[in-house]
Amino acid sequence: MTHFADHLADKVCQTGNPTVLGLDPVLEYIPDSIIDYFKDQCGDAGLASGLALYEFNRRLIDSTADLIPAVKLQLAYYEQYGPHGLEALRQTIQYAHKKDMLVIADAKRNDIGSTAGAYAKAYLGSARLIDGTEQAAFDADAITVNAYLGLDGVRPFLDFCGEAGKGVFILVRTSNPSAGDLQDLILSDGRTVFEAMADHVAAWGKPYIGESGYSSVGAVVGATWPLQAARLRRLMPQTLILVPGYGAQGASADDAVCSFGPDGGGALVNASRSMMNAWKKHNLPIEQFDLAARQEAISMKNDLRQALERRAASSV
Repeated sequence: MTHFADHLADKVCQTGNPTVLGLDPVLEYIPDSIIDYFKDQCGDAGLASGLALYEFNRRLIDSTADLIPAVKLQLAYYEQYGPHGLEALRQTIQYAHKKDMLVIADAKRNDIGSTAGAYAKAYLGSARLIDGTEQAAFDADAITVNAYLGLDGVRPFLDFCGEAGKGVFILVRTSNPSAGDLQDLILSDGRTVFEAMADHVAAWGKPYIGESGYSSVGAVVGATWPLQAARLRRLMPQTLILVPGYGAQGASADDAVCSFGPDGGGALVNASRSMMNAWKKHNLPIEQFDLAARQEAISMKNDLRQALERRAASSV
């Protein structure tokens, strides 16, 4: 059986690149040439939209699969397009796996135990069909989870870390501007809410620590809060951290590396809009969005490497 954190560590080592490609597409990001092609081919606008989303994703994956170890798909961007959007999600997951990339379903699921179990089966496992066979709906390698219902809403996802070698990333300190409205509140014992959540995540993840030294029960910590990220890394020394906020949300490479461990590992930095729309930054036509994404992936890799080197030098 695979171990998610170890598998990810191997992929990061192979690519030399601790990043994840965020595939959060909307039709407005897609070149007219792709939109027009599927519009002409299909009589159904919903089907044409789903096919265009998948083609956009496929080309981004093709251009970066040798550079980036994983993709992250934010489910809302597919759900808004209905059944054809969800089919684009399913096909994208399959194609990323074909290209040997790990897949994180950015679902932020949260519910009571039995419902959480159904969510876990949908994205990490399989469900029994009427004929007794098992079918995986989406088959991601990891999923993001909102744990503010407590352990009973998280346990079904943790079970897949042990049984199936899957991964879970639990929201601890999110990257949005108003995160502090709740997450920074002070508890009676002096901890903030996000520090209390970090303590839970570290404890829940202990049974799932692999040979890499990191647990398959990870955390989401926004790069937009570097001081808190450094504090959280100390509270969760063996937790794999997914780092949103780099690029379009304003965080720098130096901000992002605050979530890395002393060994220079243990974190994965996400880039979504800055990768999908990189043609603007690199002064290329929109039809070359995939080539621009590759250039941005190389630039991001170099920026993070240099930031890690600066951090290592400053700690000597």
